[in-house]
Amino acid sequence: MSDLQQQVQDLLDGLVATDAEDGLQAAVYRRGELVVDAVAGTAVPGADHPVTPDTLFFVASAAKAITATVVHVLVERGAFGYDTPVVELWPEYGARGKQATTVRHLLTHSAGVPSLPPGTTREDLTDWDAVCAVLADTAPVWAPGEGTGYHAVTFGFLLGEVVRRATGKPISQVLAEEVAAPLGVADELFLGVPEAAHARLARFVDDPGGAAVFAALPADLPLFRFGGRELVPDAALANRPDLLRHDVPGMGTASARALARMYAALRDEVDGVRLVSPARLAEITTVAPTGPGARTDRVTGAPATYGLGWSVGTLGQAPAAPTVFGMPGIGGSAAYADTATGIAVAVTKNHLNPVEMTAFEQVHRLATAALGTGG
Repeated sequence: MSDLQQQVQDLLDGLVATDAEDGLQAAVYRRGELVVDAVAGTAVPGADHPVTPDTLFFVASAAKAITATVVHVLVERGAFGYDTPVVELWPEYGARGKQATTVRHLLTHSAGVPSLPPGTTREDLTDWDAVCAVLADTAPVWAPGEGTGYHAVTFGFLLGEVVRRATGKPISQVLAEEVAAPLGVADELFLGVPEAAHARLARFVDDPGGAAVFAALPADLPLFRFGGRELVPDAALANRPDLLRHDVPGMGTASARALARMYAALRDEVDGVRLVSPARLAEITTVAPTGPGARTDRVTGAPATYGLGWSVGTLGQAPAAPTVFGMPGIGGSAAYADTATGIAVAVTKNHLNPVEMTAFEQVHRLATAALGTGG
């Protein structure tokens, strides 16, 4: 066992032993090679059901990177371009002033459609055609490209419908065929989870302290004004078979090693598979140019540091090297890669605390200290 594998294993075991976590996975790749694959705790809190490397965890918005990766693979193959107008693939989307929207706007959260209408329920998210019809008929909050604001739920439906119109297949099928299967993780990397895999799903619990802090946030917070609390992921959402089964590609389900493997294959060859060219990697991991109105995220209030589908130079809200790109998920699961060092890291967990990412941050620090000497 390598020193880093042991350090990460000890970290995970300690978090479980102190009841800070229930079940976790952590995986680290460097230059296309798996160097850490660690698990700890229980997949079903309160039961004798240990986490295994192929346990599936709801990773919330960390899955936006999965959706973006599908898009990049299709662009790489010439199905459409980043500056392709969405209406060329999805004509109905041009209604109400959205005709100038491009695929790039969708990837960079600058399309001006950051939310679904008030009153949208979690059940509504299982009706793909209905959600897309609503989005097509929605007026943008700002003109496409003239502002940036986190598209928490709409990001996945917008890009997923572009993928469906371009290929004739749902995005979950394209993911399986074009990304997951070539990487050998077709049974561990999902947007919609097939019934046959549900027995491997982790069960989630809410952290009382974190949930209380989140609940106390003001109702007029931009995040809630544009998204609504009812659609913010919590343990109840993460445990819903209907939502997990359907494509809701702003969210998803995966193992840590599958997420890390996907990121690794964006930067390097992984067992002979590289998902995008070096030139494309450089393009998609550069912070998107922004105008004066787009430098601050209108939904989160944070600096807008989006590349094409993920944040660049941050880990959650924390600054990181400018060569880091990735996505966190509410609850603490997250993944990223560093184009300079060749490190890719993913952490998944089922103790859902919406305001902290301790496990992920600590694994990141261990991996960087051990491996971050350049690529």
